[in-house]
Amino acid sequence: MSVKRTLLWVALILFAIVALIAVTTSWYTVDESEQAVVITFGQAGETIPDSGLHFKLPWPIQSVEILSKETFSLQFGYKQNPDGTLEAFDKETKMITGDEYIVLTDLVVQWRIVDPKKYLFNSQEPRTVLHNATSSAIRSIIGSSTIDQALTDGKADIEAETRELLVSLIDKYDIGIGVTGVKLQDVDVPNEEVRAAFTDVTDAREMKSTKINEAEKYENQRLSEAVGEVAAIKSKAEGEKAARIEQAAGEVALFNQLYEEYRLNKEITTERLVIETLEAVLPNAQIYIMNDDGSSTMKYLPLQPMQNTSSNEEKKEGSTN
Repeated sequence: MSVKRTLLWVALILFAIVALIAVTTSWYTVDESEQAVVITFGQAGETIPDSGLHFKLPWPIQSVEILSKETFSLQFGYKQNPDGTLEAFDKETKMITGDEYIVLTDLVVQWRIVDPKKYLFNSQEPRTVLHNATSSAIRSIIGSSTIDQALTDGKADIEAETRELLVSLIDKYDIGIGVTGVKLQDVDVPNEEVRAAFTDVTDAREMKSTKINEAEKYENQRLSEAVGEVAAIKSKAEGEKAARIEQAAGEVALFNQLYEEYRLNKEITTERLVIETLEAVLPNAQIYIMNDDGSSTMKYLPLQPMQNTSSNEEKKEGSTN
């Protein structure tokens, strides 16, 4: 009797354990920054991208792998310790350029999980695969570049070419990873003298660029001033042109009017012109016009200036005597 009771208690305990496992492993939660893959007897099923509470068959029938949607950073050539210090791996970053110089290259690769199934099952260590692919890509690009490009103005091109090659490699490996960016942190040389020499080259190029920018700024300023001066000269010339045209038009109109009067009465117009000319030449003289001999010729005698001249001479003689 006691044996049956013992077996009953064992069965009840096992049932309670199974029920507890079934209850606790039949639901799971997914955050907004996460995605889940349901695995049935070792086979990947659907990917759950939506956040919230989800249900599945209890373990060991189904299990769930929770993966992040966030962007990760792969630090190549160095590691940032928890205390904030950086630990460099020179052996990993030491590379040779196309012109046979040695450089130390550190970079950061931004990546994210784009296919959770492939990330889980196409490779045992997808992060290691990404690290090795990064090493292969950067060494290939540095090996086809000169040291001058690597240390100075060719870094942007090296970054772009490394990213393109790395994306191509990861697509071939098909491990569910997507590369979103490659950033060169530092490219340096192990020798202090070489480093100083390239620093001087970089400073000289920056100085050259600064001088060129200043010269272009001065050129643009002078061009603007010259354009303004040209516009002012043209405007003044246009004004003078318009004034001369108006003046000429007025003189032509006056001449035409005078010619019309002359055509209608030539003698009177001639005499009038003569008198006006005399008034202009002798503005302060009293002019006497005589035409009493019956001839058609008029005589013009400026007597007042001559009288004034005679009076002045008499006064001078009187003062002399």
